[in-house]
Amino acid sequence: MHTSPTQAVVLAGGQGSRLRPYTDDRPKPMVEIPGTGTPIIGHQLSWLASEGVTDVVVSCGHLAEVLQEWLEGADLPLKVTTVVETEPLGRGGGLKYAATHLPEPDRPWYATNGDIWTRFSLREMAAFHAERDAVATLALARPRIPWGAVETDTFGHVTDFIEAPPSPFLINAGVYVFSAAFTELLPDLGDHERTTFPRLAREQRLAGFPLPQGAYWRAIDTAKDLTEAAKELAAQRS
Repeated sequence: MHTSPTQAVVLAGGQGSRLRPYTDDRPKPMVEIPGTGTPIIGHQLSWLASEGVTDVVVSCGHLAEVLQEWLEGADLPLKVTTVVETEPLGRGGGLKYAATHLPEPDRPWYATNGDIWTRFSLREMAAFHAERDAVATLALARPRIPWGAVETDTFGHVTDFIEAPPSPFLINAGVYVFSAAFTELLPDLGDHERTTFPRLAREQRLAGFPLPQGAYWRAIDTAKDLTEAAKELAAQRS
């Protein structure tokens, strides 16, 4: 019988150079969504807890002490452990290092990038993962293109203008379900998206879970993303 994971890793070590000056004195996941009074990681931990997660390992790097201090003082809905890389391990190596600190290494686990703000059913994603007997499952998003699009006919006449249309391509949404066996497949040093994921894809052991229609998803990469997230939140509340 399928059971959803109760443990997760949050990758929170990035420098967030494109979010400066917000990240001059704090790591990227500690940047607050305007109007909420809560940093990105606070929203993530609340979401994970609402989806049945009880234990989270947060992988820290840039200005780790700022994130650790906030975690120690916050009233969190789950247990959080922090780990800090003594030397840069790359995304895959960092993920593997964090995973070794999970309370149940022989059980499946979730992972998310520390700059993702989203809401959808992780339980449904875990069921999708189990049904396909996958080693790893990626959430897939279809973000809106930040520019207006122009449609033309075969002769070259402009037929329509479309403001910020959805991308024709699905992208890696930065949220994952991993089987216990996945940890050993990660590199000790380097990027799993260039090694482990392509290998699993060739072996048809990598699954992709499209986010449900209407699910909220945004990667917070720039100051513009913060502004857009605040607008979207205000629209939801109204």
